[in-house]
Amino acid sequence: MPLRFAVTGAVVIGPLGAVVGLTVGLRTYPPTAWAAMVEVGLPAAALSGAVGAVAGALARGADRARRRGPSPE
Repeated sequence: MPLRFAVTGAVVIGPLGAVVGLTVGLRTYPPTAWAAMVEVGLPAAALSGAVGAVAGALARGADRARRRGPSPE
């Protein structure tokens, strides 16, 4: 589950970051817009992948705790 969440986060947010980088690059200096696309897209994908992995781990832990049921007292 953590890997699935990480890949989903990176695949969804990475291209959005690349579009933002392209937009910023075209407004700043068009000949190097491709570099701005990489400079914003790759960190966005990496960060969203890390956040997705943490979210997946938390979801997996919650699922295991729910399946186990209440602890006997």
